[in-house]
Amino acid sequence: MSAAVVEASAVTKVFRQGKLDVEVLKGVDFSVGNGESHAILGASGAGKSTLMHLLGGLDHVTGGEIRVAGSSLASLSEANLGRLRNRHLGFIYQFHHLLPEFSALENIAMPLLIRRSSKNEAYAEAQDWLGKIGLQQRADHKPGELSGGERQRVALARALVTRPSCLLADEPTGNLDQQTAGQMLELMLDLNRELGVALVVVTHDLGIAARMQHRWHMLDGVLTPES
Repeated sequence: MSAAVVEASAVTKVFRQGKLDVEVLKGVDFSVGNGESHAILGASGAGKSTLMHLLGGLDHVTGGEIRVAGSSLASLSEANLGRLRNRHLGFIYQFHHLLPEFSALENIAMPLLIRRSSKNEAYAEAQDWLGKIGLQQRADHKPGELSGGERQRVALARALVTRPSCLLADEPTGNLDQQTAGQMLELMLDLNRELGVALVVVTHDLGIAARMQHRWHMLDGVLTPES
């Protein structure tokens, strides 16, 4: 079995709504090994995005434990959690969340600049990634000047520029037409194979799920592997 890059053990998550406690995740166990690809399927409201936020350290568990690269997220200070995310995790969502005032090149370089890489190093790496995603000619374009598919490719490059251990992708093709979504999927799978980056994709698309090595179903806060 591969060493776990991301691991959830008996994870629960409860949200308070008025006087009610709503249990969104009910004892989730989930493990992602180096270079593996996983799809998480389930209806809206089943708890998929909540789990992704917890795996990424963007929210705190109510019970259980999440470990990333061997470190328990609950034991880390906010500063150390930020460093761990920057080093080991990449994120991509249905909406690109690019910074509108910066160019494609600058958006991709941003995580490296946050890491305190030199500007020359960060921009050289970002330029290399623009080549990988086929957008060298769009380096100076701002998000508003790019198509939806181009924006998602820039978001993917930004997520991977730090060479993370795992990419967490929450409905990354949900906002794209079928052809562009297919191109985006191929790009993610190519990079998964070439770089050995583990891939966790939340999706409604059975075709995307079929391309992953492992498939899981989320129903009412319970995560079950596909048999």
